[in-house]
Amino acid sequence: MEKNFKVYIYPDGDPNTFYQTPRKVTGKYASEGYFFQNIRESRFRTNDPDQAHLFFIPISCHKMRGKGTSYENMTVIVQNYVESLISKYPYWNRTLGADHFFVTCHDVGVRATEGVPFLVKNSIRVVCSPSYDVGFIPHKDVALPQVLQPFALPAGGNDIENRTTLGFWAGHRNSKIRVILARVWENDTELDIMNNRINRAAGELLYQKRFYRTKFCICPGGSQVNSARIADSIHYGCVPVILSNYYDLPFNDILDWRKFSVVLKELDVYQLKQILKNIPDAEFVALHNNLVQVQKHFQWNSPPIRYDAFHMIMYELWLRHQVIKY
Repeated sequence: MEKNFKVYIYPDGDPNTFYQTPRKVTGKYASEGYFFQNIRESRFRTNDPDQAHLFFIPISCHKMRGKGTSYENMTVIVQNYVESLISKYPYWNRTLGADHFFVTCHDVGVRATEGVPFLVKNSIRVVCSPSYDVGFIPHKDVALPQVLQPFALPAGGNDIENRTTLGFWAGHRNSKIRVILARVWENDTELDIMNNRINRAAGELLYQKRFYRTKFCICPGGSQVNSARIADSIHYGCVPVILSNYYDLPFNDILDWRKFSVVLKELDVYQLKQILKNIPDAEFVALHNNLVQVQKHFQWNSPPIRYDAFHMIMYELWLRHQVIKY
Protein backbone atom coordinates (compact mmCIF):
# COMPACT_ATOMS: atom_id res chain seq x y z
CA MET A 1 0.00 0.00 0.00
CA GLU A 2 2.67 2.53 1.02
CA LYS A 3 4.47 2.18 -2.30
CA ASN A 4 1.52 2.06 -4.66
CA PHE A 5 -1.59 3.72 -3.22
CA LYS A 6 -2.37 7.09 -4.80
CA VAL A 7 -5.15 9.59 -4.10
CA TYR A 8 -6.12 12.57 -6.23
CA ILE A 9 -7.51 15.58 -4.38
CA TYR A 10 -9.98 17.65 -6.35
CA PRO A 11 -8.86 21.28 -6.38
CA ASP A 12 -10.48 23.38 -3.66
CA GLY A 13 -13.51 25.34 -4.72
CA ASP A 14 -14.22 29.02 -4.44
CA PRO A 15 -13.15 30.30 -0.96
CA ASN A 16 -16.69 31.57 -0.49
CA THR A 17 -18.06 28.03 -0.76
CA PHE A 18 -15.91 26.60 2.02
CA TYR A 19 -14.06 23.67 0.51
CA GLN A 20 -10.78 24.40 2.24
CA THR A 21 -8.99 22.54 4.99
CA PRO A 22 -11.02 22.88 8.21
CA ARG A 23 -10.33 25.92 10.34
CA LYS A 24 -8.38 24.11 13.04
CA VAL A 25 -6.88 20.76 13.97
CA THR A 26 -7.71 20.91 17.66
CA GLY A 27 -10.72 20.02 19.76
CA LYS A 28 -13.48 17.48 19.53
CA TYR A 29 -13.43 17.23 15.74
CA ALA A 30 -9.66 17.44 15.24
CA SER A 31 -9.65 14.19 13.25
CA GLU A 32 -11.24 15.89 10.26
CA GLY A 33 -8.75 18.73 10.24
CA TYR A 34 -5.78 16.41 10.67
CA PHE A 35 -6.87 14.21 7.77
CA PHE A 36 -7.22 17.20 5.43
CA GLN A 37 -3.76 18.39 6.45
CA ASN A 38 -2.15 14.95 6.40
CA ILE A 39 -3.42 13.90 2.97
CA ARG A 40 -1.94 17.04 1.43
CA GLU A 41 1.51 16.42 2.94
CA SER A 42 1.61 12.64 2.44
CA ARG A 43 3.25 10.41 -0.13
CA PHE A 44 -0.19 9.09 -1.10
CA ARG A 45 -1.18 12.28 -2.87
CA THR A 46 -0.81 12.47 -6.64
CA ASN A 47 -1.37 15.43 -8.92
CA ASP A 48 -2.04 13.07 -11.83
CA PRO A 49 -5.64 11.81 -11.67
CA ASP A 50 -4.80 9.05 -14.16
CA GLN A 51 -2.54 7.49 -11.52
CA ALA A 52 -5.14 7.70 -8.74
CA HIS A 53 -6.82 4.71 -7.15
CA LEU A 54 -9.25 6.93 -5.22
CA PHE A 55 -10.48 10.52 -5.50
CA PHE A 56 -10.83 12.75 -2.43
CA ILE A 57 -13.72 15.24 -2.45
CA PRO A 58 -12.55 17.95 0.02
CA ILE A 59 -15.89 18.76 1.62
CA SER A 60 -15.63 20.43 5.02
CA CYS A 61 -18.61 22.14 6.59
CA HIS A 62 -16.75 23.90 9.42
CA LYS A 63 -16.72 27.27 7.72
CA MET A 64 -20.35 27.00 6.67
CA ARG A 65 -21.29 26.17 10.25
CA GLY A 66 -19.23 29.09 11.54
CA LYS A 67 -21.13 31.46 9.27
CA GLY A 68 -24.49 30.13 10.45
CA THR A 69 -25.44 28.47 7.16
CA SER A 70 -28.60 26.36 7.52
CA TYR A 71 -28.53 22.62 6.88
CA GLU A 72 -30.78 23.11 3.88
CA ASN A 73 -28.38 25.61 2.33
CA MET A 74 -25.39 23.44 3.20
CA THR A 75 -26.98 20.57 1.31
CA VAL A 76 -27.54 22.76 -1.75
CA ILE A 77 -23.95 24.05 -1.63
CA VAL A 78 -22.52 20.52 -1.31
CA GLN A 79 -24.75 19.18 -4.08
CA ASN A 80 -23.81 22.02 -6.45
CA TYR A 81 -20.12 21.50 -5.72
CA VAL A 82 -20.18 17.74 -6.30
CA GLU A 83 -22.27 18.12 -9.45
CA SER A 84 -19.74 20.64 -10.74
CA LEU A 85 -16.95 18.09 -10.20
CA ILE A 86 -18.97 15.45 -12.04
CA SER A 87 -19.54 17.73 -15.02
CA LYS A 88 -15.98 19.09 -15.10
CA TYR A 89 -14.07 15.82 -14.65
CA PRO A 90 -14.67 12.36 -16.18
CA TYR A 91 -13.72 10.31 -13.11
CA TRP A 92 -16.96 10.06 -11.15
CA ASN A 93 -18.89 8.52 -14.04
CA ARG A 94 -16.43 5.61 -14.41
CA THR A 95 -17.78 4.04 -11.21
CA LEU A 96 -20.72 6.35 -10.34
CA GLY A 97 -18.54 7.60 -7.49
CA ALA A 98 -17.54 4.27 -5.95
CA ASP A 99 -13.86 5.27 -6.09
CA HIS A 100 -14.53 8.66 -4.46
CA PHE A 101 -14.52 9.49 -0.78
CA PHE A 102 -15.09 12.38 1.60
CA VAL A 103 -14.21 12.86 5.26
CA THR A 104 -16.30 14.49 7.98
CA CYS A 105 -16.02 14.09 11.73
CA HIS A 106 -18.58 16.74 12.62
CA ASP A 107 -22.25 15.73 12.69
CA VAL A 108 -22.90 18.94 10.74
CA GLY A 109 -20.94 17.48 7.84
CA VAL A 110 -22.86 14.22 8.02
CA ARG A 111 -26.20 16.04 7.96
CA ALA A 112 -25.13 18.38 5.17
CA THR A 113 -24.26 15.46 2.90
CA GLU A 114 -27.31 13.33 3.78
CA GLY A 115 -29.36 15.45 1.42
CA VAL A 116 -27.22 14.36 -1.53
CA PRO A 117 -28.28 10.70 -1.99
CA PHE A 118 -25.94 9.83 -4.88
CA LEU A 119 -22.99 10.99 -2.75
CA VAL A 120 -24.04 9.05 0.38
CA LYS A 121 -24.98 5.84 -1.44
CA ASN A 122 -22.16 5.66 -3.96
CA SER A 123 -19.01 7.19 -2.49
CA ILE A 124 -17.01 6.08 0.55
CA ARG A 125 -17.95 8.06 3.65
CA VAL A 126 -15.19 8.41 6.25
CA VAL A 127 -17.20 9.59 9.25
CA CYS A 128 -17.02 9.81 13.04
CA SER A 129 -20.72 8.87 13.26
CA PRO A 130 -20.93 5.27 12.02
CA SER A 131 -24.64 4.93 12.80
CA TYR A 132 -26.86 2.77 10.66
CA ASP A 133 -29.75 5.19 11.17
CA VAL A 134 -27.83 7.80 9.15
CA GLY A 135 -27.04 5.41 6.32
CA PHE A 136 -23.64 4.06 7.37
CA ILE A 137 -22.81 1.07 5.15
CA PRO A 138 -20.15 -1.07 6.89
CA HIS A 139 -18.62 -2.76 3.83
CA LYS A 140 -18.35 0.58 1.98
CA ASP A 141 -17.88 3.32 4.58
CA VAL A 142 -15.08 3.87 7.10
CA ALA A 143 -15.37 4.75 10.80
CA LEU A 144 -13.12 7.70 11.61
CA PRO A 145 -11.89 7.79 15.24
CA GLN A 146 -12.96 10.89 17.14
CA VAL A 147 -9.72 11.99 18.79
CA LEU A 148 -9.61 14.99 21.12
CA GLN A 149 -6.20 16.49 20.36
CA PRO A 150 -3.93 17.81 21.62
CA PHE A 151 -4.19 15.55 24.67
CA ALA A 152 -3.94 17.46 27.93
CA LEU A 153 -1.62 14.96 29.58
CA PRO A 154 0.93 12.31 28.45
CA ALA A 155 -0.09 8.80 27.45
CA GLY A 156 -0.72 6.29 30.21
CA GLY A 157 0.72 2.80 30.31
CA ASN A 158 2.70 0.34 32.39
CA ASP A 159 0.97 1.78 35.45
CA ILE A 160 -1.44 -0.96 36.50
CA GLU A 161 -0.52 -0.60 40.17
CA ASN A 162 -1.96 2.94 40.18
CA ARG A 163 -5.33 1.84 38.81
CA THR A 164 -7.34 1.26 41.96
CA THR A 165 -10.78 2.44 40.77
CA LEU A 166 -12.86 -0.24 39.02
CA GLY A 167 -14.72 1.96 36.52
CA PHE A 168 -15.21 5.65 35.63
CA TRP A 169 -17.60 7.79 33.64
CA ALA A 170 -18.54 11.46 33.82
CA GLY A 171 -20.62 13.23 31.22
CA HIS A 172 -23.89 14.73 30.11
CA ARG A 173 -27.04 12.63 30.08
CA ASN A 174 -27.70 13.20 26.38
CA SER A 175 -28.76 9.65 25.49
CA LYS A 176 -30.96 6.92 26.92
CA ILE A 177 -28.03 4.68 27.83
CA ARG A 178 -26.28 7.51 29.68
CA VAL A 179 -29.42 8.26 31.67
CA ILE A 180 -29.65 4.60 32.71
CA LEU A 181 -25.92 4.41 33.50
CA ALA A 182 -26.12 7.42 35.79
CA ARG A 183 -29.36 6.34 37.45
CA VAL A 184 -28.20 2.80 38.22
CA TRP A 185 -24.59 3.43 39.28
CA GLU A 186 -24.04 7.04 40.38
CA ASN A 187 -24.16 6.11 44.09
CA ASP A 188 -22.03 2.98 43.82
CA THR A 189 -18.88 2.81 45.94
CA GLU A 190 -16.74 0.90 43.42
CA LEU A 191 -17.80 2.56 40.18
CA ASP A 192 -16.96 6.26 39.86
CA ILE A 193 -20.03 7.37 37.90
CA MET A 194 -20.78 11.08 37.80
CA ASN A 195 -24.09 12.39 36.52
CA ASN A 196 -22.48 15.41 34.88
CA ARG A 197 -19.19 16.62 33.53
CA ILE A 198 -16.56 17.39 36.16
CA ASN A 199 -16.55 21.09 36.91
CA ARG A 200 -13.24 22.66 35.90
CA ALA A 201 -13.33 24.72 39.09
CA ALA A 202 -12.96 21.47 41.06
CA GLY A 203 -9.35 21.16 39.94
CA GLU A 204 -7.12 21.49 36.91
CA LEU A 205 -7.38 18.51 34.55
CA LEU A 206 -9.29 16.57 37.20
CA TYR A 207 -11.29 14.75 34.52
CA GLN A 208 -8.22 13.53 32.63
CA LYS A 209 -6.45 12.50 35.84
CA ARG A 210 -9.32 10.15 36.69
CA PHE A 211 -8.37 8.07 33.63
CA TYR A 212 -4.92 7.44 35.09
CA ARG A 213 -6.21 5.75 38.23
CA THR A 214 -9.05 3.72 36.71
CA LYS A 215 -9.00 0.19 35.29
CA PHE A 216 -12.06 0.42 33.02
CA CYS A 217 -13.46 3.61 31.47
CA ILE A 218 -17.13 3.40 30.49
CA CYS A 219 -17.87 4.66 26.97
CA PRO A 220 -21.62 4.93 26.34
CA GLY A 221 -22.86 6.60 23.17
CA GLY A 222 -24.10 10.17 23.48
CA SER A 223 -26.11 12.14 20.96
CA GLN A 224 -24.21 10.01 18.43
CA VAL A 225 -23.04 6.42 18.85
CA ASN A 226 -19.41 7.58 18.75
CA SER A 227 -17.53 9.24 21.59
CA ALA A 228 -14.19 11.01 21.93
CA ARG A 229 -14.04 9.28 25.34
CA ILE A 230 -12.93 6.07 23.60
CA ALA A 231 -9.75 7.64 22.21
CA ASP A 232 -9.21 9.41 25.55
CA SER A 233 -9.41 6.07 27.37
CA ILE A 234 -6.92 4.50 24.98
CA HIS A 235 -4.49 7.41 25.30
CA TYR A 236 -4.59 7.45 29.09
CA GLY A 237 -4.24 3.68 29.39
CA CYS A 238 -7.74 2.98 30.73
CA VAL A 239 -9.39 -0.06 29.14
CA PRO A 240 -12.49 1.25 27.30
CA VAL A 241 -15.84 -0.41 27.93
CA ILE A 242 -17.89 0.05 24.76
CA LEU A 243 -21.53 0.20 25.81
CA SER A 244 -23.52 0.19 22.58
CA ASN A 245 -25.89 -2.07 20.65
CA TYR A 246 -24.32 -1.10 17.34
CA TYR A 247 -21.06 0.65 16.66
CA ASP A 248 -18.73 -0.05 13.78
CA LEU A 249 -15.61 0.71 15.75
CA PRO A 250 -12.70 2.49 14.03
CA PHE A 251 -10.22 0.19 12.27
CA ASN A 252 -12.55 -2.78 12.83
CA ASP A 253 -11.13 -4.45 9.72
CA ILE A 254 -7.61 -4.25 11.14
CA LEU A 255 -7.80 -4.42 14.95
CA ASP A 256 -9.45 -6.98 17.22
CA TRP A 257 -11.12 -4.67 19.72
CA ARG A 258 -11.86 -7.50 22.15
CA LYS A 259 -8.13 -7.78 22.83
CA PHE A 260 -7.86 -4.25 24.26
CA SER A 261 -11.42 -3.28 25.23
CA VAL A 262 -14.61 -4.69 26.70
CA VAL A 263 -17.51 -4.66 24.22
CA LEU A 264 -20.99 -4.86 25.78
CA LYS A 265 -24.62 -4.46 24.77
CA GLU A 266 -26.63 -1.66 26.36
CA LEU A 267 -28.70 -4.10 28.43
CA ASP A 268 -25.46 -5.15 30.12
CA VAL A 269 -25.46 -1.81 31.94
CA TYR A 270 -27.57 -3.36 34.72
CA GLN A 271 -24.86 -5.97 35.43
CA LEU A 272 -21.96 -3.65 34.64
CA LYS A 273 -20.13 -3.86 37.96
CA GLN A 274 -20.32 -7.63 38.18
CA ILE A 275 -19.16 -8.04 34.57
CA LEU A 276 -16.09 -5.92 35.27
CA LYS A 277 -15.35 -7.59 38.59
CA ASN A 278 -15.57 -11.00 36.92
CA ILE A 279 -12.70 -10.16 34.57
CA PRO A 280 -9.65 -12.01 35.99
CA ASP A 281 -6.56 -9.98 36.87
CA ALA A 282 -4.52 -11.77 34.21
CA GLU A 283 -7.08 -10.87 31.55
CA PHE A 284 -7.09 -7.23 32.64
CA VAL A 285 -3.28 -7.12 32.44
CA ALA A 286 -3.46 -8.53 28.90
CA LEU A 287 -6.11 -5.98 27.90
CA HIS A 288 -4.04 -3.14 29.36
CA ASN A 289 -0.81 -4.29 27.69
CA ASN A 290 -2.56 -4.63 24.32
CA LEU A 291 -4.09 -1.19 24.83
CA VAL A 292 -0.65 0.35 25.17
CA GLN A 293 0.34 -1.33 21.90
CA VAL A 294 -2.53 0.27 19.94
CA GLN A 295 -2.18 3.80 21.33
CA LYS A 296 -0.13 4.88 18.30
CA HIS A 297 -3.07 4.04 16.01
CA PHE A 298 -5.27 6.63 17.74
CA GLN A 299 -2.81 9.50 17.51
CA TRP A 300 -2.69 12.15 14.78
CA ASN A 301 0.62 13.71 13.77
CA SER A 302 1.75 16.40 11.37
CA PRO A 303 3.42 15.29 9.24
CA PRO A 304 1.87 11.82 9.58
CA ILE A 305 3.90 8.98 11.10
CA ARG A 306 3.75 5.34 10.08
CA TYR A 307 0.97 3.38 11.86
CA ASP A 308 -0.72 6.52 13.22
CA ALA A 309 -4.42 7.32 12.75
CA PHE A 310 -3.88 8.74 9.27
CA HIS A 311 -2.10 5.63 8.01
CA MET A 312 -4.77 3.41 9.56
CA ILE A 313 -7.49 5.32 7.69
CA MET A 314 -5.48 5.13 4.48
CA TYR A 315 -5.18 1.37 4.90
CA GLU A 316 -8.96 1.14 5.43
CA LEU A 317 -9.41 3.08 2.19
CA TRP A 318 -6.91 0.80 0.45
CA LEU A 319 -9.00 -2.20 1.51
CA ARG A 320 -12.14 -0.54 0.10
CA HIS A 321 -10.34 0.25 -3.12
CA GLN A 322 -9.48 -3.41 -3.61
CA VAL A 323 -13.12 -4.37 -4.11
CA ILE A 324 -14.00 -1.59 -6.55
CA LYS A 325 -14.27 -2.88 -10.11
CA TYR A 326 -14.32 -0.69 -13.19
